[in-house]
Amino acid sequence: MDLHGREFKIAFKTSIPVMMGYSVLGFAFGLLLVSSGQPWHIAVLMSLVIYAGALQFLAVGFFSSKLGMLDIFIASVMVNIRQSFYGLSLLKKFKKTKFKPYLIFALTDETYALLTTIKESDNIKKKWYYFYLSLLNQSYWVSGTLLGALFGNSVKFNTKGLDFSLTALFVVLAIEQYKKERNFTPFIIGALASLAGFLLVSKDNMLVTSIALSLVLMFLFRKRLENAR
Repeated sequence: MDLHGREFKIAFKTSIPVMMGYSVLGFAFGLLLVSSGQPWHIAVLMSLVIYAGALQFLAVGFFSSKLGMLDIFIASVMVNIRQSFYGLSLLKKFKKTKFKPYLIFALTDETYALLTTIKESDNIKKKWYYFYLSLLNQSYWVSGTLLGALFGNSVKFNTKGLDFSLTALFVVLAIEQYKKERNFTPFIIGALASLAGFLLVSKDNMLVTSIALSLVLMFLFRKRLENAR
């Protein structure tokens, strides 16, 4: 059976920055959930079937506050609605692959950044490369969660500051995006949209507002962005 080892090796090399972040973040999530009183296997199950970093951290609060299902549904949609916009830009990439359902499920901010930042070789089978990259990234998250949950079961640990790893990972990926595009305009648009969201709306609606403003500005400056590329 051909396991497409070349595609796996390239995907693994590409995924190393995410491995460094997801291992720590997954560990923090597992630790936090167990510390909130949940059994360790719930943390691992969530990372397997939900696999949504920010939402999983919010879920720790959901358990403790005992929110209703409608409230949880609305919060979940608001936090993850940005994935819909990511997916639209990857329709062509995922069009001719039998792994499409899993690739859609496993599309995270970091996986999206790698898929749109790293230049792909024409000598690889891209459908397998996409699959391995997505699978590896989730495996880092799940393994980190498992270790964190098991550690939390046996040791009392101060988790303050661990969630900053997500911010650090985004900074690294943003730098990689700039090194590829050499264009400051998208970053300026993102910064202005985020600042506007911060100033104009409540914290709960900031993310959705910032994304919407970014999209509007990207459409307005579409020709400039295309010319720069």
